[in-house]
Amino acid sequence: MTQSDEALAPTPEELLAQIDLARLPRHVAVIMDGNGRWARAKGLPRVEGHRASMQSIRECVEACNDIGVEFLTLYAFSTENWSRPPDEVAALMVLIDHSVRAQVPELHEKGVQVKHLGRREGLPESLLNTLDEAARKTGANPGMVLQLAINYGGRQEIADAARSFAREVASGAASADELTEEAIAARLYRPDVPDPDLLVRTGGEMRVSNYLLWEIAYAEIYVTPTLWPDFRKRHVYEALLEYQGRQRRFGKVDHVA
Repeated sequence: MTQSDEALAPTPEELLAQIDLARLPRHVAVIMDGNGRWARAKGLPRVEGHRASMQSIRECVEACNDIGVEFLTLYAFSTENWSRPPDEVAALMVLIDHSVRAQVPELHEKGVQVKHLGRREGLPESLLNTLDEAARKTGANPGMVLQLAINYGGRQEIADAARSFAREVASGAASADELTEEAIAARLYRPDVPDPDLLVRTGGEMRVSNYLLWEIAYAEIYVTPTLWPDFRKRHVYEALLEYQGRQRRFGKVDHVA
């Protein structure tokens, strides 16, 4: 967006005033993409893009919590991200750890619950301790549930659910005939969390990147060219307005009068 475009664009406050608070998505999921491209465009190391993204996370969480979104899931580190250069992975683990520890007091004060979504195996013990402490401290809070998808993969989650059911069949606790969609859903990592209504992807790429594959079956998808380190509250409001302008049919046929 050029400076002239910015001057003509609605302010965040004007965008917020247009949102119907009675028709908010219960659950917003975000693919935070573009950190590397942002850093490369500025001649900086990739880790600086990740570091700059911390402000974007703060603004996204604040915007969703303040407006009344019940669940927000952020894709922080996928199972595929382990294939990145070791120094980048190590820096990301430290950055996520420090960021969670730094922001938990404020999140707790605002009533936000913090939960980890993903496999624990492979994550540094220090990060696991930080995530466990965040969940313990904020677990009784009445506000928005913030899920941090770290070491998460959609296919892996489905495979883990299927493996869990297979063990029950092998032990005699369940029958193969009882394998239904509901049975799989009940064995996902967070079966108590409703499916996302809105999936937001930054950075302009048109793919879902192994993210919440089971859960986003009927999510509305919103893609913005804005790179994640530049994502701010106004972009959250734009996504919500786009969502409210759509008609959700869940596979049903429109009835024309």
